[in-house]
Amino acid sequence: MNTMEKDLYHLWCEKAVDDADLQIELKQIADDADAIQDRFYRDLAFGTGGLRGVIGAGTNRMNVYNIRKATQGLANYLNASDLPKKVAIGYDSRIKSDVFAKETAAVLAANGIKAYIYPRLEPTPALSWAVRYYGCGAGVSIPASHNPAKYNGYKVYGADGCQITLEVAAKILAAIEAVDCFAVQPADFDAALAEGKIEYSSEKCLDDFVDAVYAQRVGDGAGTADLKLVYTPLNGSGLVPVTHVLNDMGVTDITVVPEQEYPNGYFTTCSYPNPEIFEALKLGLDLATKTGADLMLATDPDADRVGIAMKCPDGSYELVSGNEMGALLLDYICAGRIEKGTMPKDPVAVKSIVSTPLADAIAAHYGVEMRSVLTGFKWIGDQIANLEAAGEVDRFIFGFEESYGYLAGPYVRDKDAVIGSMLICEMAAYYRSIGSSIKERLEEIYKEYGRYLNKVDSFEFPGLTGMEKMASIMQKLRDEPLTELAGHKVVKVTDYKKPEETGLPAANVLIYTLDNGATVVVRPSGTEPKIKTYFTTLGKDLAEAQAQKDALAAAIEPILA
Repeated sequence: MNTMEKDLYHLWCEKAVDDADLQIELKQIADDADAIQDRFYRDLAFGTGGLRGVIGAGTNRMNVYNIRKATQGLANYLNASDLPKKVAIGYDSRIKSDVFAKETAAVLAANGIKAYIYPRLEPTPALSWAVRYYGCGAGVSIPASHNPAKYNGYKVYGADGCQITLEVAAKILAAIEAVDCFAVQPADFDAALAEGKIEYSSEKCLDDFVDAVYAQRVGDGAGTADLKLVYTPLNGSGLVPVTHVLNDMGVTDITVVPEQEYPNGYFTTCSYPNPEIFEALKLGLDLATKTGADLMLATDPDADRVGIAMKCPDGSYELVSGNEMGALLLDYICAGRIEKGTMPKDPVAVKSIVSTPLADAIAAHYGVEMRSVLTGFKWIGDQIANLEAAGEVDRFIFGFEESYGYLAGPYVRDKDAVIGSMLICEMAAYYRSIGSSIKERLEEIYKEYGRYLNKVDSFEFPGLTGMEKMASIMQKLRDEPLTELAGHKVVKVTDYKKPEETGLPAANVLIYTLDNGATVVVRPSGTEPKIKTYFTTLGKDLAEAQAQKDALAAAIEPILA
């Protein structure tokens, strides 16, 4: 612990008095130099994803003072711009999410900016909807996606309902850095509410959001009344909107996992509420097995991502990856729209650069233009915005990321587990009605296009030096380019830090294409101290594709570990 960290600690002991929890924590760590250093060695980083961090006291934690500081910076940015002086605010079930949301509204009100805040927790995509619904200059969502319970976040959206761009993030960051967190004076929330400076978002706003989701149905609801579903909102915000839209569609046989039904920011039944991992879905899988459900579905706490387990012909349940579901939904939407005569002229689909090339093959089969963009759903939203600016927004039919984020139609500009849940259930019901299943259709797709395998591995770099080590590894990969992996020659290296070569904004991503057609993507996470590796292999069957992946993973591990 250096002098600066010690001084900051004492300053917070003196001034951070508006939240009793912070004072308790500060007193508890008075003699713990490492704990003080961890909380004060830096400011919590603000990037295109806004803020995300552990809840607690200090400059490197999520607390009301950092919320106030970020919001004052946002307010200063808005007041210096030509954007509407209105901001929509949403929050999920995480610890202190409602407190942080009200603090955000109160700071905005003190700066003459109208705040529209949802009166209760709602999905993050409903926040994207509210930004455009109320004609706001920005939006703020208080989620931490699938992170463990000790985390919370602060995500900023632009006037178009997309997460902010790099350029806007830089401007807001500059404004934030000029703010003293203890000098920010929020308005009194209740008084501002009475004066109309803060307004609760209307029920009509949310109803219209659900109606917009429902309007994206592909088929006529065949078989939905017979679909047997187990659903878990993982103690988050998905319960009401997901069951609402499914009931409207005719899916009424829904068994909700009781332990995970209602909001609980401690996530006591799943320490890592991520629909990508087995542990988070275990209670749902057990209940699906017990009830004989056709499908088990899970949405993450802020209900922008959805994962499923499908029932196989032998009665067992198999998890479906984000890449597989992206391919399945693209195939279903294209085939259904062509059959119903609702496919637009020159249709467009969008995926991230780390998502499966199987989607490219499916899109080509149906005559759909597939666009690949940087990781982060804001880049998919940006493609929708560009189509809208050209008067061609109806060309967009589907976008997805391998990390379980899906969107069909342009009604919002972020991934949406509500529509993902609806279309997955519609698709499952349809296949069931014709004597098939999601599992059988997936096997047909593999038979037609080849056995693609997409897997993601992660290498964690915790502690104070973690970010430095990650940067060093990425720099070494650029200074000493790989020429082979697992006995296969590297025939192409795509460095996304070179926009002049990729045609996309700069990003810290490397893609290696091998002589056997496999690809390996190396990318530091934007939200966690991890380097992620994405493997795509293609074999005559799963065993061959898996063997290729295992060999590549073994070859890359000593380079990144």
